Amino acid sequence: MTDIAVETLTEDQARDELRALYDLLAQANTAYHTSDAPELSDAEYDRLKRRNAEIEARFPDLKLEDSPSDRVGAAPAEGFSKVRHDVRMLSLSNAFDDGDIVDFDESIRRYLGFGTEDHLSFTAEPKIDGLSLSLRYEAGELVRAATRGDGQVGENVTANARTVDDIPQRLDGAPDVLEVRGEVYMSHADFEALNERQAARGGKLFANPRNAAAGSLRQLDSKITAARPLKFFAYAWGALSDPLSDTQMGAIKRLSELGFQTNPLTELCTGPQDMLEHYRKIEAQRATLGYDIDGVVYKVDDLALQDRLGFRSTTPRWAIAHKFPAELAWTRLEAIDIQVGRTGALSPVARLTPVTVGGVVVSNATLHNEDYIAGRDNAGADIRGGKDIRLGDWVQVYRAGDVIPKVADVDLTQRPDDAVAYQFPTQCPECGSDAIREEGDAVRRCSGGLICPAQAVEKMKHFVGRSAFDIDGLGAKQVEQFYADGWIKEPADIFTLRDRYGSGMQQLKNREGWGEKSAQKLFDAIDARRNIPLGRLIFGLGIRHVGESASNLLARHYGTWTAFEAAMQAAQPCEGDAWEELLSIDGVGAVLAESLVSAMNQEAERASMDRLVAQLKVQDAERPDTDGSPVAGKTVVFTGSLERMTRAEAKARAEKMGAKVSGSVSKKTDIVVIGPGAGSKEKKARDLGLTVLDEDAWLELIGG
Repeated sequence: MTDIAVETLTEDQARDELRALYDLLAQANTAYHTSDAPELSDAEYDRLKRRNAEIEARFPDLKLEDSPSDRVGAAPAEGFSKVRHDVRMLSLSNAFDDGDIVDFDESIRRYLGFGTEDHLSFTAEPKIDGLSLSLRYEAGELVRAATRGDGQVGENVTANARTVDDIPQRLDGAPDVLEVRGEVYMSHADFEALNERQAARGGKLFANPRNAAAGSLRQLDSKITAARPLKFFAYAWGALSDPLSDTQMGAIKRLSELGFQTNPLTELCTGPQDMLEHYRKIEAQRATLGYDIDGVVYKVDDLALQDRLGFRSTTPRWAIAHKFPAELAWTRLEAIDIQVGRTGALSPVARLTPVTVGGVVVSNATLHNEDYIAGRDNAGADIRGGKDIRLGDWVQVYRAGDVIPKVADVDLTQRPDDAVAYQFPTQCPECGSDAIREEGDAVRRCSGGLICPAQAVEKMKHFVGRSAFDIDGLGAKQVEQFYADGWIKEPADIFTLRDRYGSGMQQLKNREGWGEKSAQKLFDAIDARRNIPLGRLIFGLGIRHVGESASNLLARHYGTWTAFEAAMQAAQPCEGDAWEELLSIDGVGAVLAESLVSAMNQEAERASMDRLVAQLKVQDAERPDTDGSPVAGKTVVFTGSLERMTRAEAKARAEKMGAKVSGSVSKKTDIVVIGPGAGSKEKKARDLGLTVLDEDAWLELIGG
């Protein structure tokens, strides 16, 4: 990754950095959500996501659809029953400076077609640093409480939630169905008292109030939760049988009237300057609130406008979190370890003399890549004034949450006399294969592929992940164990475990941590996943640059594994109808397409895929209910400026009616919808004799 200003990046630099950001954020997501061993601070993770978005905005054709920043939350933990949210619990996009808030206001106005004089108000409230919780009430009775989980499926913590004093057991005058959402947290005073009690009994000490609150709510024994001093702020809602209000502020007031604690610092603002003034007011009170906050959340107040603005893949368009600045500390760099990821990327991790940063003890930090250690970006320009990082250095670390920071700077006045420049390995520390850095790539990668145990294990961890095959009882730890024992070497082996080990049940049930019931449950769970949706299968293959959202795009486009496989075999980079069809999918760029076609046509990879698919029944992709739709199955291209709706609204509506929205015009295009400034796409459409409609004609076709 580079520190070059986004506005000065060349296209080649942007392409390289997007690839580097993909690898770094993907590894961070795996470390945080799957391995429970976070490697990036909240602030650094947010900064990288923001830089990724800025580069994509400047170079939209280079966008990688499967950025790890598109993920929400974490997978539900084992030990709790699962709850599928009727309305997804999403994360928020982030802002870091005043300009971002002005941009937020302007982007909403553009989307809605509002001018600068049109009234638009926002609520502003503290962003509580705790654990998100959804409470479902039916006929006024609390019937279920669930954590956010991955946004779609959370953990059932109803018994634990009933022990929290701030959570009402019964509501008077509430809608028949009401899902109240908010944050479980712990005050500073209660946190200190809890750690004192833990220390007195020789128990685990918590790093911060957020960890303490999350750990307390997610206890399998509700008696433990009851003994912990948890609190709850309500600020949102999910499923509703009747609306709470027609505004965000009105709905928060209604929640307060129903008996929930709502944050008294929530205010109504009339524009960016008003929002920023309230942000500074809250920031000034931060140290005296008695509980942790990490920013301010702004939301469009008019709920009808919220509905119109809708959602991106993982975040609402009508809300944003304005984060507080990060924190810094100095400590000694003791060692640099190299970790090998799923795609073979060698990622350096700093091992630090433990230091307290913002109340949290940290001992590890990301070092990004070999260029970052050397004090330069991947284009050779200096960063940190050209200062490299060496073992024994006195380094500045940077964080804004409870996760691992990055090394931000070096104090050369405290460098040991015998310190030598760090030599980044040119061989994989896991398998000994050459670690190659391709031209234009920001990272060095192990060339071992399937023979590299680190890559094989990481690929299988990805394969069994929640968004892929999601096999109950087979998580990261089990994958590592079974691989080390030689039971599984590739995904297909998972589905032959029972057959290959006729005595497998006996072998497994006699192992530490396993019994007959758990062994049987695992084999049954594996068999249950033989029937798998196409999108999950494509994502589970772990192909570089092909993430969850891109996998679902591909599944919807091709429909069946047979069609998808045939298309990928027929596609040759930069030539042929199959290649053109792949690139015509709105959201699929050249980088993703090249990676996909390459993986699907490599002999070893394909053989592994074939062995896997032979064990499965792949479900065809679900199609939208398009009965009576005049555009179902048609390929549509929007070009030029639309005047009665935004491009985003037009695309979403077309897809909902079963149309395929493409970014390019070809002989396979059915309809081209034009607006002012349509340009070359309109000309090509007319030259090909395609159906060309203006916006009015398009709306008439689809029923307004």
